[in-house]
Amino acid sequence: MNTTAPETEHTPETVASLRRRTREFIRDVVVPAEPVPGQRLDEDLRAQLQQAAKDAGVFAPHVSAEYGGQGVPIQWWSEIFQEAGYSPIGPSALNCMAPDEGNMHMLELIATEEQKRRYLAPLAAGDVRSCFGMTEPHPGAGSDPAALRTSARRTDDGWVIDGHKRFISGAVGAGFCIVMARTEATEDAEAGATMFLVDMDHPGIRVGELIHTIDRTIDGGHPHVYFEDCAVSDDAVLGEVGQGFRYAQVRLGPARLTHCMRWLGLARRSLDIALDRAERREIFGSPLKGLGLAQELIAQCEIDIATSDAIIAQTGELLARDPKAGSALSSIAKVHCSEAVYRVVDRCIQICGGDGVSDGLPLAQYLNEVRPFRIYDGANETHKWAIARRASSRRRKAVEAGAPYLGDAVIRDGGH
Repeated sequence: MNTTAPETEHTPETVASLRRRTREFIRDVVVPAEPVPGQRLDEDLRAQLQQAAKDAGVFAPHVSAEYGGQGVPIQWWSEIFQEAGYSPIGPSALNCMAPDEGNMHMLELIATEEQKRRYLAPLAAGDVRSCFGMTEPHPGAGSDPAALRTSARRTDDGWVIDGHKRFISGAVGAGFCIVMARTEATEDAEAGATMFLVDMDHPGIRVGELIHTIDRTIDGGHPHVYFEDCAVSDDAVLGEVGQGFRYAQVRLGPARLTHCMRWLGLARRSLDIALDRAERREIFGSPLKGLGLAQELIAQCEIDIATSDAIIAQTGELLARDPKAGSALSSIAKVHCSEAVYRVVDRCIQICGGDGVSDGLPLAQYLNEVRPFRIYDGANETHKWAIARRASSRRRKAVEAGAPYLGDAVIRDGGH
């Protein structure tokens, strides 16, 4: 039984073909290779699956052909990423897993040619992994990037970075880190934040204690990372000095959305498991699928999947046309999809009963994988705060521009 969304008439044939091949690769090659629930994908298996993905012509769908990818435009990523996400290890096999996928996207857009050769090329090929160093211990940067405390000071030879990062996904075993640090104003740049490319074996950078979380999908865990008198040259600067927060939006808008895509693929897998169970399971003398309570759970899953798919598609199209507006909509998509996907997996567990919470089915592990998404990439509460502020600002500007004010009650003739 297949609950994957149908292809539309607007889908380019090349993307439709890649989607079909990706679907076959995930189901025929990746799913049989999945670790048992609770275990991580080891590096040897990851390398084998990535080579198989290259051989099948489905590797790195989001990366340009120049760097060995499939060159799919961002508005069509969801077609492929959902298929990859049907398996928890599918995105790693296709090299479109966080945080690498977001780092690749940003490097293609803003890195120098030499930085692309040194960092993007091996990352896109799957030869190395990477991490993104933003989050810090309280009271440093977390949901509020403006609280950034890690600093980089100018020297005659370049920069010296000092700071403590935490929850740096993928840092264990990564080849390099894109680190965000606060920089003071210089003659040709204003004070702000600057991104630096730092090799993980560079003097002055140290991976610290692990943070043990309920998810297992992201390679390299979520450890602390320390920068202690970490001296780098000027060519370590990614983009322009002082523009780090602006570049972060280039990365975070699409990265939020690709999380939605991948996890929606896993929601579809969860529903397939529950539908198969409901098809064959009998209770009180009738198939489970014929009982009203089960039908309610199934229908709500279908609704959550369809609405998530729709907002992802809309956001992807907007990101392709207007990255700033698309980034704002990706905030809404992130909140909706992270909550909808969790509801889908939770309902599917309920449909499967005791087996749903056992390791006989993978659903309990899926719930562990998707639950952190309501916190990762900005807690949903922070996104809702920003969404509400944008709504208030939009309406205030409309009223100031002449739209009628509708907030006061009006007493009408004949009213009671």
